Amino acid sequence: MENIILPNIPDLHKIDVYELHGGYKALRKALEMKPEEVTDEVKKSNLRGRGGACFPTGLKWTFMPKQTMKPKYLCVNGDESEPGTFKDRQIFEFNPHLLIEGTLIACYAMGIHTAYIYIRGEYGKWVKMMEKALADAYAKRYVGTQILGTGFSTEIVIHKGAGAYICGEESALMNSLEGERGYPRVKPPFPAQVGVWGCPTTINNVETISNVPHIINNGWEWYSKIGAPKHPGPILVGVSGHVNKPGVYEMPTGVPLLDIINKYAGGVIDGKSIKAVIPGGSSTPILRGDQLDGVCMDADSMKAAGSAVGTAGVIVMDEDTDLIQVLTRIAKFYYHESCGQCTPCREGTGWLWKIMKKFERSEARKEDIDLLLDIANNVEGNTICALGDAAAWPIQAMLRRFRDEFEKRVKPEIVRVETGAVA
Repeated sequence: MENIILPNIPDLHKIDVYELHGGYKALRKALEMKPEEVTDEVKKSNLRGRGGACFPTGLKWTFMPKQTMKPKYLCVNGDESEPGTFKDRQIFEFNPHLLIEGTLIACYAMGIHTAYIYIRGEYGKWVKMMEKALADAYAKRYVGTQILGTGFSTEIVIHKGAGAYICGEESALMNSLEGERGYPRVKPPFPAQVGVWGCPTTINNVETISNVPHIINNGWEWYSKIGAPKHPGPILVGVSGHVNKPGVYEMPTGVPLLDIINKYAGGVIDGKSIKAVIPGGSSTPILRGDQLDGVCMDADSMKAAGSAVGTAGVIVMDEDTDLIQVLTRIAKFYYHESCGQCTPCREGTGWLWKIMKKFERSEARKEDIDLLLDIANNVEGNTICALGDAAAWPIQAMLRRFRDEFEKRVKPEIVRVETGAVA
């Protein structure tokens, strides 16, 4: 499959080059269709969200109310703070107009006149790139009032986040947009009913929206035949860790994980064996290196393997990796990034990290293994958002698949022998 999200076209970030290669053709086509026809095309394509949840995009669009007195909003989630994930910034840098075009089509389909592209606070370089691309799109009258001479108008705003992982959660993102603290909201109500400023809102990931122009240009049947039947389309996979060629690779969904590591990323450094792989960003359950046969990069295959496709951030670890050190680092991250709103997460993530530090120093007790699992189980499912789950899942999976790594780091027990006087 030729790359369509990140094609190898020099200077594609420039609007003239993008237009030369068919750019904004999909927008013209969409504006000649009825809004519900555009939504139906996306729905039938079975495009699933690329932000981690894999929720059907077209179905999400249908949740947006058609009749409402309130303004409607689209938020494009480019916060991308999951460790091991770095795909969205490739779109910002190399194909920003594809994202802008997809945003415009989504707005037309849902009757939205204001869209926000929310970009991670640390992405200063990429924020400037998107601002330049958006300014060029405004200059060509693709964005703004009476787009392409039609009666449709949409404004797009680039919003820079403040550098908080929690703002990648959709309702925390909305609070951040409003200038409030990035606390996740209790659901229901859901964003499609009560979102930004209390108005109907749809949130989609950057990569998800970037698929939309290709669906409109080529049709839902074409798109649905790419990759895995139940999770179709191209997917951007970011490979990092102990591989010879780390980077972002575009491929059809359903490619075997071992092929991604060996063929796309050039195999493991120095030909070492694979000890473990985190397949979808740091929150997804770890997989053993000797159990990767048949595991593919699509939602159903990953679920069957006991993990998740997540944001397709593949972290490869070789035979010499200290997994206790890796997990301690992950636990510290989630403790640091917890917003502190929910007690199980606020207290539990810190507790998990402190116990992991004991294992890292080989000072843990044998009982700490079960305590670690007990804490993770009590955090999971008991918080407003999924950050608590994200902190618990790596612990649970590591204990399930690499319990021996913990047992090796248990401090030897000191046996005291009581002596008494002989009568």
